[in-house]
Amino acid sequence: MHRWPWIMAALLLAALYWSGRPGRTAYLPASSQGAVTCAMPARYSDPALPLQSGVDGRMAAFSMDGARFTPQAGLSLEARVLSRENYSLGRESRFSPTDLALGWGPMSAPGMADQLHVSQGGRWYRYQWDGDGPPLPLGTIVRSSANMHMVPFDASVARELQRIDAGDVVRINGWLVNIDSDAGWHWQSSLSRDDSGAGACELVLICSIEKIPAPTR
Repeated sequence: MHRWPWIMAALLLAALYWSGRPGRTAYLPASSQGAVTCAMPARYSDPALPLQSGVDGRMAAFSMDGARFTPQAGLSLEARVLSRENYSLGRESRFSPTDLALGWGPMSAPGMADQLHVSQGGRWYRYQWDGDGPPLPLGTIVRSSANMHMVPFDASVARELQRIDAGDVVRINGWLVNIDSDAGWHWQSSLSRDDSGAGACELVLICSIEKIPAPTR
């Protein structure tokens, strides 16, 4: 029996399995930004509602690590991490090593991830419910949660992202961006919190991310 094909297949399956595990390795952006800084966007005033703001002259398009980053809108939010998934395969993982499924407002309630059996995979966020129906109206779930592709601006932000776990409450400030690589592919961010399905994920260039105490409300 020729064992090598079976061994190679087993190694490939192992690589695919571990690539999606919530480990603590992450892409560290190169220090090639030069004079570019990640300007902080306008900050939210209501923790239950993410704030999307316009792009001003402080945050222009820039090139980094073989790609062009074009800001589309500022994003500032407070949310609970419903799930976290790391990625190391695929061209997207070069810029976004981690997806966070985030819930704000009613979706930030403790235990919501368990009630909805939240899971992630293939750069998607999924949920389902038991026979009693969803704990919230479906429209509320859609409007109050999202799978967001995290793009750390620099190594310091990447280290902070590594410390975030499911269940944490986080504050994120950054920019929704489109990425165009020198190789010719395009990755586009959603600009709506009301969408779902293909193209509904936000692509977030993170200026800052921090774990904060869970609200007592």
